[in-house]
Amino acid sequence: MSTSTGRGDSPTIVLALDPSDPVVREAPVQWAASQFTEVLAGVGITVETATDAQSQAALTVAVGGGAGEAGPAESFSLRRREGPDGPVHVEGGDARGLMYGVLELADRARFADDPLAELRGTQPTSQQPATPVRSILRTFVSDVEDKPWFYDRDFWAEYLTELATNRVNRFHLALGMQYNYGHHPATDNYFCFPYPFLLDVPGYDVRAGNVPDEERERNLETLRFISDEAKRRGVDFQLGLWNHAYDQGDGSIPHYPITGLTPETHAAYSAAALGMLLRECPSIDGLTMRVHYEGGIPEPDHEVYWQQVMSAVAEVGRPIEIDMHAKGVDEALLEIARGTGMPVKVGAKYWAEHQGLPYHQTTIRDRERATKEAGTGLMAITAHLRRFTRYGYGDFLREGSDVKVLFRIWPGTQRVLLWGDPVLAAGYGRLGTIGGAAGIDLCEPLTFKGRKDTGEPGGRDPYADQALRLEGQEWKKYRYTYRLWGRLLYDPDADPDSWRRFLRAEYGAAAEAVENALGPASRVLPLVTVAHGIGASNNGYWPEIYLNMPIAGGPNADHYQRDTATPPTFGGVSAFDPSMFYRVDEFADDLLAGHRDGRYSPLDVADWLDGLAADAEGNLAAATAQVADVEEPQFRRLAVDVAAQAGIGRFFAGKYRAGLAYSLYERTKDPRHLGDAVEAYRTARDAWVGVVEVTSVYRPDLTFGDARSEHGHWADRLPAIEADLADLERIHEAAKAENAPAGQAVVEIPRGARPSFEHTVPEPFSRGDDQTITLESSDPAFDGTVVLHYRHLNQGEDFETVETSRNGTTFEATVPGSYTDSDFALVYYFTVHASGGDAWILPGLEKSLASQPYHVLRQRVR
Repeated sequence: MSTSTGRGDSPTIVLALDPSDPVVREAPVQWAASQFTEVLAGVGITVETATDAQSQAALTVAVGGGAGEAGPAESFSLRRREGPDGPVHVEGGDARGLMYGVLELADRARFADDPLAELRGTQPTSQQPATPVRSILRTFVSDVEDKPWFYDRDFWAEYLTELATNRVNRFHLALGMQYNYGHHPATDNYFCFPYPFLLDVPGYDVRAGNVPDEERERNLETLRFISDEAKRRGVDFQLGLWNHAYDQGDGSIPHYPITGLTPETHAAYSAAALGMLLRECPSIDGLTMRVHYEGGIPEPDHEVYWQQVMSAVAEVGRPIEIDMHAKGVDEALLEIARGTGMPVKVGAKYWAEHQGLPYHQTTIRDRERATKEAGTGLMAITAHLRRFTRYGYGDFLREGSDVKVLFRIWPGTQRVLLWGDPVLAAGYGRLGTIGGAAGIDLCEPLTFKGRKDTGEPGGRDPYADQALRLEGQEWKKYRYTYRLWGRLLYDPDADPDSWRRFLRAEYGAAAEAVENALGPASRVLPLVTVAHGIGASNNGYWPEIYLNMPIAGGPNADHYQRDTATPPTFGGVSAFDPSMFYRVDEFADDLLAGHRDGRYSPLDVADWLDGLAADAEGNLAAATAQVADVEEPQFRRLAVDVAAQAGIGRFFAGKYRAGLAYSLYERTKDPRHLGDAVEAYRTARDAWVGVVEVTSVYRPDLTFGDARSEHGHWADRLPAIEADLADLERIHEAAKAENAPAGQAVVEIPRGARPSFEHTVPEPFSRGDDQTITLESSDPAFDGTVVLHYRHLNQGEDFETVETSRNGTTFEATVPGSYTDSDFALVYYFTVHASGGDAWILPGLEKSLASQPYHVLRQRVR
């Protein structure tokens, strides 16, 4: 095939858009074609669209004309119909799928050493989405820190292009998320009650103080621009309306006071404003709304407000998704939303207000259990009968429901340090649709930066080191994060080259070691979050910059009292999944009793953390040896964050061991356990010192709120760790001085290999039928017992347990038809108990930590 020199000496590719295919004429495909041309121009290839240039071109890329052969919505295929030297045909199940196919070719060319050879070597492939909704949430919380990016059109062009390229299909711009009504008096309330910042609603003289008319008009124009640009790129635009109170409550002294409203006019104004906003911004595809009391409408009279406001959505005249934040949602609110005729979703939290492991809580904490009676006052419904909807999917995953569940991953775990693990990201791609759920809405890195009036000019950039600052481009540090989330939610089995090409371009010969360092480092904080569920709210618990919970009674115990067990001690902290993870004190009790119940122990968690840290540290050393320039800012940022996360892993591993040893001392009074606790805690303290040293490149106060756990630096947390360690050392010295005799011996439970069993999840069951579940032992000599744990796919319920019957190597139990006669699928797992006191959970977590430790059995579709 001849090669045209194109413009100058550059080769030419023809992009042939099929004029007979109506999908090709849609805006996302046309935008993708322009993006393809721009990317290839950047790597020295000219793109022509004239068909008469094909004979002189190095390659033809034919777009469209597949007549739906590529598959379902958002799917695409790359084909070579005329053989290996013929055109590359891009076909799509719809406009978005066709767009993804064109962008995939552009992405391959962008990162290739030889872009033309890369495209000419295109192999046939077909891809389709595993996760229907793949959403990124960005929130406006600070007038000082967020106005610059909000008004920056160049930022939006780059940012939205990055999302679309990586198959993120929904963008959620959240307004008013920074304050919880009834908990946080408001000061920086810009966009908190958003309508007066955007609109002059006819018939109402409602204003946001200190916001000139010109600024209000600019705000609306900017919102229209953002939503239009998202739509043009095939990204659904979701507007988050998280606050609905014009007065944030007692103690609020807002910078932008809202005038012109009364309790009598509030609902009518909100309805009129919302209808006007949706008409002024026709590219708004959906609304996310916090509908319980924290959104500013006290319960239980909030239903009256929502009836009037949601009716305005129905009158706009186009489909608009209603996504209600799940906390406190009951059947009455669902009926109000259904009454609009719009598609309805419920946005549930994945792991409370944090990022945990990819699976969903087997069991919620006791603190999240519903009360038996309704309450009164501001939070009458949410804090009582519907309490169990606060931090998980609650009872919303009903089979055949017309209301879809969308999981929202909140930012409490990790806000600053770089996250990038293809293993966990693929786990989310496989498990984020549990029970037919719609997908995931991810709070992006730096979410809530500057919240609660803690913003400062230029403060969104987290770095103090001038060489590492990103000067208004902070989001670009996390491009690998966006790539993994988008592509592995789309396809958990994606070709690794889809992210490795990016790493090769960024880190050259060190790319493989970088992936293998950042991956395990990124598993540290999600594991810590799941095992150490000290606080469900992101306002009070930030594992990344951990406010130390004392082992022996040091500082900060009071901080956690509101959201953890009493008394608040490290040993008493519940996991976020108490069915899978022991409390430290519970495990100490079982050790002394000479048995386990199968759950993961503090020692198991410590071993995992040490292993992840060792993998991260070893591969970081390899990357440092292989990278071309260790002082290059992008590599330095990564190296700092990997080292910090590895150090945090070492800290928690040491602290878990120290906490267990102290708990054993409390029970046995054997001072040898105190010695073990001191030694382990010194190791933990030393690891935190290392974290402080490596993170000195960051600002001394990273502000995500005004509570002591919401801002600061790793260095700020060290004194409390030192004080807690000093308490342990004093107790140890006192015990040694008393020459206390050795206490009760702790008998080590023989820990052998987990017995081997095989299990196949049954076919979907029919509602009301008995369901037999079997487990097959691979060891005829196994002399223990097997217990089946089962419940509905409803986190408001407890598990039922039944010991299986045995016939040879087969273990069997039956879930009665009276139990399967419900609206829910079944969740179940086994505990295997050996005769020597050991026990295991089946299936349990795999070494990768990306698996689901239980099975889900769906109902048969009627």
